[in-house]
Amino acid sequence: MIDKLLNLSTSIRYVAIYRDGRLEQKSKSTLTDSSSLESDKYEELLVNPTLLQLAVQRGNIDCGGLDYIILRYGNFFQFIFSESWGHVSICIEKNADPISIGVKAIALVKQLKKGQLQ
Repeated sequence: MIDKLLNLSTSIRYVAIYRDGRLEQKSKSTLTDSSSLESDKYEELLVNPTLLQLAVQRGNIDCGGLDYIILRYGNFFQFIFSESWGHVSICIEKNADPISIGVKAIALVKQLKKGQLQ
């Protein structure tokens, strides 16, 4: 799944999947202005699950749920969405359209879950 997500766009820098308590992550080797893998690891284990939990709870009160979160750091966007088994996090170049890329990623994950893609 990670390689399929990385190949959605040349603007994707990094993909992480936190599934059933297990983290898998992969980044493109030609990155500039990137954070360290150790820093990314703790973002995926601590920060993103916490942000998702807070936003999901708020969204479920009276906002119709939560589709995704976009963070804009100085050097890139982070597009994060929940799945029943955890979350998917995609780091996107700062000059790209994170919504367009993120929506494609959500659609891809749904197709993979349904077994429509190999």
